[in-house]
Amino acid sequence: MNVETNDRESMNMDAAREYLQRYYGYPDFREGQKKIVDSLLHGRDTLGIMPTGGGKSICYQIPALMHPGLTLVISPLISLMKDQVDALTTAGINAAYINSTLSGKEVNERIRAAKRGDLKLLYVAPERLELDWFREEMASLDISIVAVDEAHCVSQWGHDFRTSYLSVAPFVAELPGRPIVAAFTATATPEVMEDMQRLLRLDDPQVFVTGLGRDNLEMSVLRGENKREFVLNYAASHTHQPGIIYAATRKEVDDLCQRLQAHGLLAGRYHAGMSDAERAESQEAFLYDDIRVIVATNAFGMGIDKSNVRYVIHYNMPKNMESYVQEAGRAGRDGEPSQCILLFSAQDIMTQKFLIEQNPQDSERKHNEYRKLQQMIDYCYTTRCLRSAMLDYFGEEHDDKPCGTCSSCTDDRELIDITVDAQKIFSCIHRMRERFGVSMVAAVLKGSRAKKVLEYGFDRLPTYGVMSNRTEKEISETINVLISEGYLALTEGQYPVVKLQSGAAEVLKGQREVMQRVPRPARTAGSTRSASRRDSSPSAVNETVFEQLRLIRRELASKEHVPSYIIFNDATLREMSVVCPQTEDEMLQVKGVGEVKFRKYGRPFLEFFQNGPGVTAESDDLYDYE
Repeated sequence: MNVETNDRESMNMDAAREYLQRYYGYPDFREGQKKIVDSLLHGRDTLGIMPTGGGKSICYQIPALMHPGLTLVISPLISLMKDQVDALTTAGINAAYINSTLSGKEVNERIRAAKRGDLKLLYVAPERLELDWFREEMASLDISIVAVDEAHCVSQWGHDFRTSYLSVAPFVAELPGRPIVAAFTATATPEVMEDMQRLLRLDDPQVFVTGLGRDNLEMSVLRGENKREFVLNYAASHTHQPGIIYAATRKEVDDLCQRLQAHGLLAGRYHAGMSDAERAESQEAFLYDDIRVIVATNAFGMGIDKSNVRYVIHYNMPKNMESYVQEAGRAGRDGEPSQCILLFSAQDIMTQKFLIEQNPQDSERKHNEYRKLQQMIDYCYTTRCLRSAMLDYFGEEHDDKPCGTCSSCTDDRELIDITVDAQKIFSCIHRMRERFGVSMVAAVLKGSRAKKVLEYGFDRLPTYGVMSNRTEKEISETINVLISEGYLALTEGQYPVVKLQSGAAEVLKGQREVMQRVPRPARTAGSTRSASRRDSSPSAVNETVFEQLRLIRRELASKEHVPSYIIFNDATLREMSVVCPQTEDEMLQVKGVGEVKFRKYGRPFLEFFQNGPGVTAESDDLYDYE
């Protein structure tokens, strides 16, 4: 289907909303989307920082439909391109991708289609921009917008630096007429944001940072859990929901997957040690809901757009906040309530340090990796609202109101005064001249007879053994909490040293109290207080009807050879189950339907409601909708 383009004079938000309703089935943009779309419609270079699942693609796809010419999308992963193009063509928008999976003949056919004006969006990998012949072909096209997805990859201070992204700016400069440049990412610190603007050579860009804290995600950090038991119990009690479990190493991925399968769960795995065919098979099985849970390293998930992932569990602490937010953000992309659970143990720190040391990189970048790792550790120990801590890390302005749903906010343990313990710790660090790490400080406070403690003469310090009633692990945990709360700081590097901060001096002088919650009481592994609250669906949703709608969707998806969420996502089906539309107009009012999708897929769902919920088809007649 060809999409007619409007003249610049008619490129306003009212027209953009019409496109949004017609092709995507939504009556209006989210607040963050609206500003970005308006900026691009007015021809401004634009940088958008939006959370995973925040609708970044719509921000450039709608302007692509409205501007004359072609929008070239720089996308880093083959599977991500395919998902995007599948979704666009399903919605009736002409789009294509060019990547290494195509033959030379297929590539030439798609370039010819672009030259004829048959395409509105063309997706390519950044490496393609380094090829002379490809740049020459692109110079002959009428390119109105260059959209750079995962734009943080251009910065060496980001978490996924990719040198090919440095080719974007020279490529744009070579084009006969400079297009609008739009850059998007889900996570970026102020330092990385500055890099993106400079290295992509954005021209006086409009910059929008939008709601990284998604209300539908319930964040939890759990310490001291039996991780393996937790994961097995949680997955077993959520077999009806798709989930991702991230682990730090291939060995852990394989082990967890085998254990889940041994418990009769539909589980798969994904890591770089598998063949391309094995990884593709696992990813497709997860996309099509043939397996419910996938255990993976961080290599998995960036290239998929599966909207109905209901939980993401991190079996190990990730290496930095950027990775964590991107991975956790793969839950609940459809806006439905979802769980993000991080299982933390001190061993995770050693694992991540080992991985940093194994990765060949210059000393400056390694130094940066250690700094980011410490910030991730601080997040795992903080008693603050997790959403506020995350937003502060990325420099997003927000009010100080707690989210009320994260594990910190719902922690109802009793607060106790640990000022005296804090004073003992601070005094010990001072007497050790702030030259040692957490483990050595804890050993001195415990009264350890370890060789190094005695060699340095720390057994003669007044603070030696003043916390002998506590284990070294407990003392280390308290020190790490004090670090996360800003009383202490760690130097950067593989062997960080504990340093006193101004707040510690106030505590030592008796000018400030330090509070901490008592140890969490034992509870059943595989559940959280919040999980039971969030797992319940809105009362208005008829779960029986919802499951019947999913069966219809699955049958359609099978016929179309696309993942189920490409047809309609879970949020759309849930709204249908509440509204129970009886007419085409009522069906079109359901968010996520849209005119094009209704013509292609809507009839079976409408007939289901017209026949009365609970009536299922006994034959293929229901799906004979052409």
